[in-house]
Order: sequence, then structure tokens, then C-alpha cells
Amino acid sequence: MVAAKYIVGNWKLHGSVQENAVRFAALKAGCQPGDTLAVCVPFPYLAQAQQALQGSAIGWGAQNVSEHAKGAFTGEVSAAMLADFGCGCVIVGHSERRSLYGEDDATVARKAQAVAEAGMMPIVCVGETLSERECGDTAQVVTRQLAAVLADASEELKRGLVVAYEPVWAIGSGRAASEEDVREVHALLRGQLEQAGVIGARLLYGGSVKASNAGTLLNVVNVDGALVGGASLDAEEFLAIAQAARA
Repeated sequence: MVAAKYIVGNWKLHGSVQENAVRFAALKAGCQPGDTLAVCVPFPYLAQAQQALQGSAIGWGAQNVSEHAKGAFTGEVSAAMLADFGCGCVIVGHSERRSLYGEDDATVARKAQAVAEAGMMPIVCVGETLSERECGDTAQVVTRQLAAVLADASEELKRGLVVAYEPVWAIGSGRAASEEDVREVHALLRGQLEQAGVIGARLLYGGSVKASNAGTLLNVVNVDGALVGGASLDAEEFLAIAQAARA
């Protein structure tokens, strides 16, 4: 039996209690048997997600985490705290965290390890900028980013790892990568994972995924799901992506 495609929504810095309630209700009403869906919400709404989605087939998670377990780190949120809210997954290493907040490969690796140690699924983002792509450095960039996570990775991390290829130039641009772009990078990442002894890890594609292109992108070899940004804020659109995954 082929595993269901994993469709994860990243709400980024969006939402309100009222908006979220409507969105959660719509997602629960539209989720179909066999769907594997999750939404990663801002920290203040984790309790609302837990309450609204508990007992449903839809998972919830966070968009970031501290690399530290506890201590004098004002404003940070630990993996254990996220696990307390029933989070099943945490996005780490998103390009916005890397570019806007200075997270380097080593920091991303420590965060991924912290998530795995807390019993959650780290969704590790890798991807190249437009200038890196134009210079022919895509393979070098994504394998370097993933190598940092795989180096000294625990068995817990290897078992639960999810990797999302998100070309930076495609995020929020409306311009998704081509089928050939995705096929090449996902094949490269799959080979790197298997060489490190990580067999069966999910590989997601992210970057301007929407209902109109989801069927094509999700049908590419080695694409096991999608990390969806803006389109995940529209419950109808997000559910249409899930429908494309079923097809």
C-alpha cells in the first residue's frame, strides 16, 4: 500500500482566534479518510489548535523551536513545551528563519535534534536562492544543508526526519519549481538520505504550491507530500490540495 501524501500547512505570521476557529472547523469538515494533514500555527494559537483538532485526523505543529531545553533564553520556546501542547511536528530551518534571523546549518541541526528528542517530527527545510540556482550551486547548497542535520544524527532523528525542499526563489512568488527541477533535487536528497542510512524518510516539496499545480508536483517521483504556505490559509484551497494528493 502506498503511503498517503503528507500535506502540511505553514500559516506563518497569520491568524486570529476568530479566523482560526472558522479555518479549523472547515478543515475538520472537509478532511477525508486517508488524508494525512497537519497545520503549523503561530505559538499563541497552539492551545486553540490542540482544542479544536484533538480527536480529528488533522495534526498540528509549530513553525520554530529553541535549540535549548531550558534556561535564561527570554522569548524562546523549547521542544518540551511544544510537546506539552500535543504538537506532532515542528518546522526547522525555514528559509525565512535562515535569512531573517541568521540561523546557520549548525543551529538548524541542533533544533532538529531537539525536536526528535522530544518525540516530535522535525520538518527540515532546505533550498537555494535564485542567485545560487543561477550560479549552478543548487546541489551544493541543499546537500550541505542536509548534511549538517545528518552529521551525528541520533536514531530518533533518523527515524522521524522529514525533509522539505523549498527553493527560496519559489516561496511566495507564485512561481513553483518545474517538474524537472523538483525531480532532480528530490532524487539527490533521497540518495543522500539513503547513503546516511535514513530509509523511507518523507520528502516534501514547498514553494508556491496551490490546488492548480499540486497534482503535477505531487506526482513527481520522490515527492511524498507538500509544505504549503499561503494556500494553507484558505481552507478550501488547502483541502483541494489534499484532494489532489488523493488523486
